[in-house]
Amino acid sequence: MVKRYTDEFRRRAVDLYQSTPGATVKAIAADVGVSRGALKEWVDKLGSGTTADGSSSPGPAPGRPQSQSVRIARLEVELAASRAEAEKLAEERDILRQAAKYFAGETNW
Repeated sequence: MVKRYTDEFRRRAVDLYQSTPGATVKAIAADVGVSRGALKEWVDKLGSGTTADGSSSPGPAPGRPQSQSVRIARLEVELAASRAEAEKLAEERDILRQAAKYFAGETNW
């Protein structure tokens, strides 16, 4: 099953990575629920080439509060990841229910 992500989701994930001081691709990918390779590809394709730790950083300096727009973008990415995870868990639950019904019918005790 191939996962499809919207362009907006990809841009927001890249923005989150670039605006989070000290962020790693691995950590942000885990936070938003995508593979490290996918996020790396998105950063290479859609990113500006700077991160919050870079000298030409558009984001706040480490230790300073995030701007409202960065915070909203981060929360929207987290919400999208949570919704994707909930959908995945619901699908897995349904598969397990069907398997339980099948195997319950197969037993003749």
